[in-house]
Amino acid sequence: MAGAFEGRHVVVTGGTGALGGAVLKRLIGDGAICHVPSSRASAPPDFEFAGKGIVLLAPKVDLTAAAAVDAFYAAIPGLFASIHLAGGFAGNPIGDTSADDFTRMMDLNARTAFLCCRAAVRAMQASDTAGRIVNVVARPALESRKGSGKIAYAASKAAVAAISVGLAEEVKGNGILVNAVAPSTLDTPDNRAGMPRADFSRWVSLDAAAEAICHLASPQNMATSGALVPLYGMT
Repeated sequence: MAGAFEGRHVVVTGGTGALGGAVLKRLIGDGAICHVPSSRASAPPDFEFAGKGIVLLAPKVDLTAAAAVDAFYAAIPGLFASIHLAGGFAGNPIGDTSADDFTRMMDLNARTAFLCCRAAVRAMQASDTAGRIVNVVARPALESRKGSGKIAYAASKAAVAAISVGLAEEVKGNGILVNAVAPSTLDTPDNRAGMPRADFSRWVSLDAAAEAICHLASPQNMATSGALVPLYGMT
């Protein structure tokens, strides 16, 4: 897929995270101009892409705030793809989950996806771009029993799945393709630290997840839309 994104503008929310880094590496290698919104005032110390012209970090962007999201997208010329990796996780039994905990999961996952999808569609329609949108859900969003012990998280990701499928139908007349990937456990440093006895070889590698995401976001994806792609590895 070398050069598939050459000169194309791509948003990557959650670009300062582990999966975001893997996605950015692929996009950079394929010539994309990447725009990464961040809630921070500056790049985190371990963000290896800071200062590289092809990755433009936008500081102090609250992805749960409609005005901030709209302003961020409005400043991007000729948006081609929007990849939404930002989100959060909380895993507690329902008896230990407060109403505020539930709201937080819905804000971090469903609200951010909705606002970014809405802004991306507006930008693509304004420039008459046949663009691509890729969201990230999770296995519990597709298999409800996997949501046991993390109901608020599973519900918020199920909302993202519904947004993705419904939006794909809504914008198909504009040539915009909308999809989502649904990973099981990703092989990240945080997950290894949290589950040190797990068999890491059965988890989904960041490179494998990034490959799937970037294909769906690329111009080489000419037909797939409305898909919820399971990325379960060997789990």
